[in-house]
Amino acid sequence: MRYTQTALGAAWAIIQPFFKMLVFSIFFGRLANIEARMPDGIPYPLFVFTGLVIWQFFEYGLSQSTESLVGNANLIKKVYFPRLIIPLSSVVAGLIDLVIVLFVLLGMMLYYGRYPSAAIVWLPGFVLLAVVTSLGVGLWLSALNVQYRDVKYTIGFLTQFWMFATPIAYPSTLLSEPWKTWYGINPMAGVVEGFRWSLLGAQTAPGPMLAVSAAASLFIFVTGLYYFKRMERTFADRI
Repeated sequence: MRYTQTALGAAWAIIQPFFKMLVFSIFFGRLANIEARMPDGIPYPLFVFTGLVIWQFFEYGLSQSTESLVGNANLIKKVYFPRLIIPLSSVVAGLIDLVIVLFVLLGMMLYYGRYPSAAIVWLPGFVLLAVVTSLGVGLWLSALNVQYRDVKYTIGFLTQFWMFATPIAYPSTLLSEPWKTWYGINPMAGVVEGFRWSLLGAQTAPGPMLAVSAAASLFIFVTGLYYFKRMERTFADRI
């Protein structure tokens, strides 16, 4: 239903990360010469596209879950049901786009001659970590958006800033320790690096940064769930 009455349909799920990849390849890969500093010999376009695949899933879940309660105001006022279903369904719906773009990513991997290693068994775990992170932030923002409608105006800025603070256009190996480990405070840093590692057969594992990212993601989710449940009884009155 998301692509009803659109000319390109589900192709939008592919177009957006593809053109971002082109822009990053020109400005970061060539002009900033990051292409020469790729770990494990990964081609820069493939490196960027892989990061954008999981980032697009996170960004979609975050933006949709933030607006989900206000967008379903009539339903919330008329029927009682666990409100958690609304932001959760908004995040899970993005898995369809993720699967579509993964097929394109696999085609790019074949083109560049990169094949997954045994680490691919961890891929569902990194997708789950992205779900937890997206839902955790979405719970915070959706509950806040009911009370303060200013929240929706911050989403564009937040996602843009967060994207550039995440190793999508550049590798985390540019950082030395202990900064690389603490970089994992950004939960999507571990998700993106782990997602690449599990898919592209890279030898460089995320390491301690992944543990920090997983802890940060869990913290955001638990506190977001607590705040959401605390505010849930006021949604029907304030929305």
